[in-house]
Amino acid sequence: MRWILIALIGAGVGYLGGLFGKGGSAIATPLLALIGVPPILAVASPLPATIPGTLVAFRRYQREGFADRRIITWSVAFGVPCTVLGAIVTRWVDGDILVTITDGIVACLGLRVLVHRQRTSSAAVATPSTTPEPVSRVPRPSGGTATLTAASPAVVTDSSPRDSSAGRIVQPSAGALAAVAITVGFLAGLLANSGGFLLVPLYLAVLTLPIKNALACSLAVAALLAVPGTIVHAALGHIDWRIAIVFGAASIPLSSVGARSALRMNAARLERIYGGGLFVLGLGLLVCRG
Repeated sequence: MRWILIALIGAGVGYLGGLFGKGGSAIATPLLALIGVPPILAVASPLPATIPGTLVAFRRYQREGFADRRIITWSVAFGVPCTVLGAIVTRWVDGDILVTITDGIVACLGLRVLVHRQRTSSAAVATPSTTPEPVSRVPRPSGGTATLTAASPAVVTDSSPRDSSAGRIVQPSAGALAAVAITVGFLAGLLANSGGFLLVPLYLAVLTLPIKNALACSLAVAALLAVPGTIVHAALGHIDWRIAIVFGAASIPLSSVGARSALRMNAARLERIYGGGLFVLGLGLLVCRG
């Protein structure tokens, strides 16, 4: 029964990983711990399984033009060394503490995304248009003229449907990119996950990326950050490869399905679902463990 539950968790995490632009190990860790997997194994075992599934989901976003090579390159360059450092530090940190930290971070970041989404929406509504409305006159069928007033230009926010390669160009500073990569890299190594659950909220809040661009970059970076973390945790004996294989076999096919669902979804709605889902999951897991 435990192996069936591990496969079901893998399938669910694979879908959510593709949908939310993350490897999924942060979600898998507390769920595996709930079904009796020892804490340190629950922390590290899903990590290698997330790499192929994350790359499959990324390919879907890349084909749609949402990937940003500059952001991915900077994130990997600064994130990989910090991932190795964070993974080494786990030798002196208890597994139960890591699981609890993961739950809390998931809940806090979900709330952060929801707050960011609400502020963005409020700003868009409150910003008045200063562009005069053009007026034109056209003949009526019955004679005379009618006045037509064009609508004012819409305010484009980070979560506008224009969050594509043809939309607003975002050029984050080098300092912001480095800060995000260092933070995510260290915590990804410490918590034995690919960092995707941290990347998307930070890409949204710090780098002000549109949601689908943030998801695309997150998937690419998460896959690459998972490699050094996997190597270090395997060397430390923290990975049960049976769990990794069963988990991966179930999660990889669903990752592509999740990414396809996200790409078809309205950007603003996707951001609300992302934030709400993370918050509810993290809070629920904290309550269960308490």
